[in-house]
Amino acid sequence: MEHEIKYTNQLRGQIRDLTLILLYLNSWLERDALQPYRRSWKGYDFDDLNRLVGEGFISEGRRAKSVVLYDEGIEKARDLLAEYGVDLKAAPNG
Repeated sequence: MEHEIKYTNQLRGQIRDLTLILLYLNSWLERDALQPYRRSWKGYDFDDLNRLVGEGFISEGRRAKSVVLYDEGIEKARDLLAEYGVDLKAAPNG
C-alpha cells in the first residue's frame, strides 16, 4: 500500500535546503576570463530549482543542463551543511 506524502511548507523548505546542499556537493569549479564559478548538473525537481532561482541562490539556465551556484547559494549551502553537522573539510570540493 502506497503512502501519500503531504507536502507541508516545512517539508518543502527541507527539500529545498537538501537540493541546494546536493547541488553544492556535486558542483565543480569552472574558470572563464573574468572569474571562477561553481556549476552543477540540474537533475532535480524543477519546482525546487525554480524556488532556488527565485531566492537568488542559482542561475536560471533554462536551456543549459547545468546551473551556476551564486555566492549566496554557496554560502547558504555551507551554512546548511554546518547545521546538519557535516564536516566541510571532508566534503568534496570543500
